[in-house]
Amino acid sequence: MDWLSALTALRAEGRPAVLVTVTRTRGHAPRDAGAKMLVTEQDSVDTIGGGNLEATVIERAREMLRHGDRRPELMEMKLNPHAPARHGRQCCGGEAEVLLEPQLVAPCVAIFGIGHVGFELAHLLRRHRVALHLVDSRADQVAADRLGALPDGPARVQGHHAPAPETVLRDLPVGAHVLIMTHDHAEDLVLCEAALQRGGELGSVGVIGSDAKWSRFRVQLREAGHEEAAIDRIDCPLGLAGVGGKEPAVIALSAAAALMASLQHAEEAAPAG
Repeated sequence: MDWLSALTALRAEGRPAVLVTVTRTRGHAPRDAGAKMLVTEQDSVDTIGGGNLEATVIERAREMLRHGDRRPELMEMKLNPHAPARHGRQCCGGEAEVLLEPQLVAPCVAIFGIGHVGFELAHLLRRHRVALHLVDSRADQVAADRLGALPDGPARVQGHHAPAPETVLRDLPVGAHVLIMTHDHAEDLVLCEAALQRGGELGSVGVIGSDAKWSRFRVQLREAGHEEAAIDRIDCPLGLAGVGGKEPAVIALSAAAALMASLQHAEEAAPAG
């Protein structure tokens, strides 16, 4: 497998990697400018020339993956017997400049309830690079032919028919963003409890509904033993404040805009390298 095929496969699987490119050489070097390789936490695909150059770059790439670094990084390596070397000496006599570009996992977004609003929201999010989970306790709402009507786009979409949708929520990765908009208020409440049981692991949690619905939920969640500060982390009604309208497309647009703000905030708060 070459680096491009490996990168395509990793993106489909939602796994991070670092793409390494030789950007410039001077004098003799194992590979010319343009040579690429892909580094994951366990493996590497293709080569930039082997030896100390490649081993040092792989080591640094894996440090970037462990720390969640997001910014590209340039490394300059001297390839002569007098240069510092941890993985054996290279006597080519030249120099190589290498660019390391983190290829990050797409943010995870889960919509619970793929009715009118959920389906409109899925239409919008399909056009963004996210891992999109569409969850419903009703099989017809996540049937293959219905989800097949979503537009093409970079999102990686996975439909879940889950009679107990809280089981899907419990298995979402850390940092996942959750939007709760099912057809059943009792189901919404169960999902809120499941979200709170994750502690602070989730990226954001939003619930569709009125102020009156959320007031009742707050009382019930407090009675279930959840702390007020934890309940406050749930946004209800979800979406941007001040965006009116009850049409599904309007609610979905408001929810998508609020979610994009959450994703941007999470990206800015992540390690920058």
